[in-house]
Amino acid sequence: MKLLFLTAGENWSKLHTYSQAGGIILSNSKMKKHIQTVALGLPMLPILICIGAWQLAHAQPSDPPTPASGVGLSTAEIVSNLVRRNLERARALAAYHGTRTYRLEYHGFPGSRAAEMVVDVNYKAPRTKEFTVRSESGSKLVIERVFKKMLQSEKEALAEANQREVALNNDNYRFALLGQEKTPGGWAYILSVEPRTQNKLLYRGRIWVDAEDFAVVRIEGEPAKNPSFWTKDTKIEQVYSKVGNFWLPRSNRSSSTIRLGGHALFSIDYADYQITATTVASQPDVNIAGSR
Repeated sequence: MKLLFLTAGENWSKLHTYSQAGGIILSNSKMKKHIQTVALGLPMLPILICIGAWQLAHAQPSDPPTPASGVGLSTAEIVSNLVRRNLERARALAAYHGTRTYRLEYHGFPGSRAAEMVVDVNYKAPRTKEFTVRSESGSKLVIERVFKKMLQSEKEALAEANQREVALNNDNYRFALLGQEKTPGGWAYILSVEPRTQNKLLYRGRIWVDAEDFAVVRIEGEPAKNPSFWTKDTKIEQVYSKVGNFWLPRSNRSSSTIRLGGHALFSIDYADYQITATTVASQPDVNIAGSR
């Protein structure tokens, strides 16, 4: 483990990095680049991977309304319907196209950074996702070490084993019904979610579940495990909207406080969805369902 500190009286001219093997001295320019990498790349990447995992876990088709679906259901019944419908219908989304705009702003030590990247996304079931970068602007550090690494990690997260680990079900979470709320799209159940393990790709917080479709329409939470030593506090909100018969991500907003004295604001805006292929849903895989 390395210890980073500045020697008093050196006016930021030298950074001493000591490890078990010995010490090295970095010049001022190298020091700034190193600290910027620590302050931006290392803390944010696990958080963004976490966000990508949430997207995979909750992209879901909707069902026609069921008249009695919103009446007097218990926590167990709501969760059972949510898990069952997600598993039965996830296979219906065979392919889609969309556009995302990634933005990140960092303010604080050792300096401010901002970047934006617009990406076209093409998904084909079961496990193919291709990204085409349309435009980039701002910090190259953020673009290369945060945005593009997140895209690669999202591809890797399509593996069945990875999806099983982040699935919203009784194997991974404990649920409790907090109440109901009228939303622009109709009534929704509000559930608290508590991870069963300290997996940094899981989260704790609240979810809003549409009372007719039993689809997640909103998430407010934080990672189950601090994704980085350099991050003190991370809050994430993700909102979904109906696209045809499917619920897909509409926006993501997150804020993180960095131990070195900075604050990062990250967002993803989703647009131009086109559902290009659907299939008839098959029977759910009970191994993936993970129902208790």
